[in-house]
Amino acid sequence: MIVATVCGVKGLGVRGWLLLGLITVVVLTSTGVWNPFPAVWDWVDRSQPISEPDLVWQQRVGGTPKSVTIAGDTVIVEQRTRVEARSLATGTQLWERKADWSAVAGGDRDPVVAVGKLLVKGYELLDPGTGVVRRRDGDAVAVWTYRNAILDVRCVEPTDCTLSAWDPRGTQPLWTAFLPGVHSGLLADNPDLLGSRRLTTPRIDGGVAGPESVPPLLGFPVDGRVHVVDTATGRVLQNVQPGREERLAVIGGRLLRITATSRDGTCYFTVAAHDPATGQEVWRRTGLNLRTADYAGCVQREDPQGARNVLIGVGPDGREAVIDGYDGRLLQVGADGEKLLAVDDRYAVVRSADKRSLLGRELSVDRTRWTRAAGGKSGAALTPYAAVIAEEKPSRLIAVDPRTGRELAVLRTSANALAVGPTGMIVGEGREIGYVRWGAGATVPPPPPDEGDLPGPNPGSTWQPPSDEGSCGPKRELCD
Repeated sequence: MIVATVCGVKGLGVRGWLLLGLITVVVLTSTGVWNPFPAVWDWVDRSQPISEPDLVWQQRVGGTPKSVTIAGDTVIVEQRTRVEARSLATGTQLWERKADWSAVAGGDRDPVVAVGKLLVKGYELLDPGTGVVRRRDGDAVAVWTYRNAILDVRCVEPTDCTLSAWDPRGTQPLWTAFLPGVHSGLLADNPDLLGSRRLTTPRIDGGVAGPESVPPLLGFPVDGRVHVVDTATGRVLQNVQPGREERLAVIGGRLLRITATSRDGTCYFTVAAHDPATGQEVWRRTGLNLRTADYAGCVQREDPQGARNVLIGVGPDGREAVIDGYDGRLLQVGADGEKLLAVDDRYAVVRSADKRSLLGRELSVDRTRWTRAAGGKSGAALTPYAAVIAEEKPSRLIAVDPRTGRELAVLRTSANALAVGPTGMIVGEGREIGYVRWGAGATVPPPPPDEGDLPGPNPGSTWQPPSDEGSCGPKRELCD
């Protein structure tokens, strides 16, 4: 009997041995003697590094992020049906909440996280480190989050709404203002207002810079009219009906009337800026195309391109220019064939006409600060702490000082740049996100924060900068 059994085993063959081994593993697992499956699954599910050099930390989140924001010492990850916070130092999850939307307000020292549900009024403000509710609102239909303020609106009737401004961690509104309605429905976080449209590029998230400071004026579209609100006092300065060929925008403390007229087979553009407090025209430029119109009869369906208090326009000679929204000055005029990739109040990143290099320009002096080699498909974005460059073939993410061009980080990766903070950057690919500190892969050490000159008015002008400008940057991004 024993001999027959041994001979039978010898004749099992490869498939028989595999079957016998599987049966043995199942028996050992079911009896609790040995279970190899958790270790095998950990090996299969192990995350591969998404960058070289490796990141400070890399974690897999529950779902593909909708947005990622650095909030003080934490990283806020918004997903489709939840929001979670992770430690900026280690990547460890701190808390998680069910939410359909989330947005970060406040600066580096006083951030908060607004969360809410779609089709449900109200929102909650959470502490980013603990997830504890700091303030709860049950009536707001829309919320706007900024670095130094939170705005919300509630409506008792479709034509009877109240706009309120709050300090990010305040418990009482700073001011309230009446609005005769808002867009229909519940609008959740940061619905579009009549401002500028940022330049975008692949592999760099549109919100990589985080929340910005509230502009001096905001334009609320209500029933075809534009209500201009002073964000310092809450006063509604203008209630304007645009003309048939006009598009209105509120940029740099001015109400812009952009006219596009179809004639002689082309579009003729005129931009006129008005002081909302007096209604007087402050500056005017003719022939400046702000890329608001499409090719169907010069109908203007888009906001003008720009960022913060500056505009991007194309002159009659086809060259791109950066214009100060407050006084209409030309802050920078590109050479023939150059392409603007990114711009803010102080700097611009430009691709050269031969598409072989990127140029860093300072707007206050209109001169090139740095030049670096780059491919024809390179993209860029500007943040308060770094200029981020995305390169293809080879695929890399590079962060440089926007004033000097000194490298802060160089990553060989196909991941996307998701968020930039004072000390580093969050990158991500799929469900994997990770943190890189300044200095990773860079050829020179990171420089101290720059507090360079800001674009100002012409000599002799009576214009005074708002109180939040000066050595702290146009939006106090270097001080908050």
